[in-house]
Amino acid sequence: MKKEIYISSTTTESRIALLEDGQLVELFVERPETERNVGDIYKGIIRRVTPGMQAAFVDIGWPVDGFVHFSDLSSGAVSMAEGVDLEDIAAESKRQRPMEWKRPDLKVGQEILIQIVKESLGKKGPRVTSEISLPGRLLVLVPGVAHIGVSRRIDSLKEKRRLKTILQKIRPEGFGLIARTVAEERNEEELTKDLKVAMRLWEMVSARVAKTAAPGRVHKEAPLTSSIIRDLFSRDIERVVVDSKTLYNEIRSYVRSVARDLLDRIQLHKDREPIFDVAKIEAEIEKGLARKVWFGSGSYLVIEQTEAVVAIDVNSGRFIGKKQQEENNVKVNLLAVREICRQIRFRDLGGILIVDFIDMTEERNRRRVWDEMRKEMKKDRAKWDIAPISQFGIMELTRQRTRPSLVYTLNEPCSVCDGSGLVASKETVVTRLEGWIKRFRSRTGELGLTVRAHPEVAQFITKGLKSHIRRIMWGNLMYIKLEPDESLRLEEFKCYSWKRQADVTDEFRT
Repeated sequence: MKKEIYISSTTTESRIALLEDGQLVELFVERPETERNVGDIYKGIIRRVTPGMQAAFVDIGWPVDGFVHFSDLSSGAVSMAEGVDLEDIAAESKRQRPMEWKRPDLKVGQEILIQIVKESLGKKGPRVTSEISLPGRLLVLVPGVAHIGVSRRIDSLKEKRRLKTILQKIRPEGFGLIARTVAEERNEEELTKDLKVAMRLWEMVSARVAKTAAPGRVHKEAPLTSSIIRDLFSRDIERVVVDSKTLYNEIRSYVRSVARDLLDRIQLHKDREPIFDVAKIEAEIEKGLARKVWFGSGSYLVIEQTEAVVAIDVNSGRFIGKKQQEENNVKVNLLAVREICRQIRFRDLGGILIVDFIDMTEERNRRRVWDEMRKEMKKDRAKWDIAPISQFGIMELTRQRTRPSLVYTLNEPCSVCDGSGLVASKETVVTRLEGWIKRFRSRTGELGLTVRAHPEVAQFITKGLKSHIRRIMWGNLMYIKLEPDESLRLEEFKCYSWKRQADVTDEFRT
């Protein structure tokens, strides 16, 4: 599989695109005003402990508190909190269900070292953990534990055993180590070098912890572009193309120190035509964020996002197969799986996802689609889990969410419909206006009113000999002067009292 990374830097943002066989599969956006916080380490203060939620809220100096579940507490990271004994919590997590967590003896006002694992979403504060980890290029250093691990994306059991043997040999006392995917086939010398860098970073963090008053930040994770190069730029990436000379030099400087053999794969885009246009990425972004996404043979997906759930509907569209209906349905569903997995990665969809496949009557066919889904999702770096397809063709899956999805990053709610995608009909607006006028007439007894409304509403309400405005005036025994106002939204209206010579709209709303 051919993999490429394209990086576009503008005055407002940086965009990093990952392509697989020429198809856009992941897009990351970094903006100065929307600072990335995942990976940052804070010295916080326990503000509230809620046993009913099996969690605590931590003041980290933000307007909203961080949320830490009891399962995310470790003895090593919270040892600074006086009187807290959490030595058995890590072991408890393996044998107890989440709702049975033993409450740690946390006290309001205690200090705690935490790391952000999920960005703040909407009004919710960030999800945090006291299980600190410092990612390097090849290894992840985990202070306060003694375990070793290997990335689940390394399939070879022989390679996993080899890496575990090395990690066991080089692991410092009081630290855990995890080999990342890029550590595959790396020797002990390279792993030791990466470990030394991580240990120096931890010493710096420890020094800042001693000096920093809570609440306060003691470590800032690398900027998005740097972390993407650290995490993604490995030997299976054929090239990295950058359109910024400054960024190009920064990337080369970093790669020269950690993976000199990859230097020749970094290229500077010098053409005047935008880099994303040359690679046809901009068109993919526009098409990829649409509500309706077409895939093979005239079939399409409809993707609807809500705050809690993402719904994906598979439609056969214009596809007409030559075989039996069951076989045709399976063929469309298998094609849909590949596009669904690409869209999940590209849009960075997280939380609970519901996929409505075309109905399949045979269990073996539902199993076949489920197996294909698992196979395609293995390309995803995020954590996920998939439930078997029900007899109604419904698949449920969960995917790790660490930041808002791409749709919410690149867009903002419509000022007219507030993000619903719908606006009130003209009939509804007139009904609301009529109700307002009745309240105004009954409470004030006034006989004259000026109403300003959107031109389309004004035209609709005055149309015909027996227009709506005439009937409203006769029904309320008053005179209304209607004025079109293009500055108003379709569902808005403004009402002015003749007697008071003032805008009285807000006084008589429901």
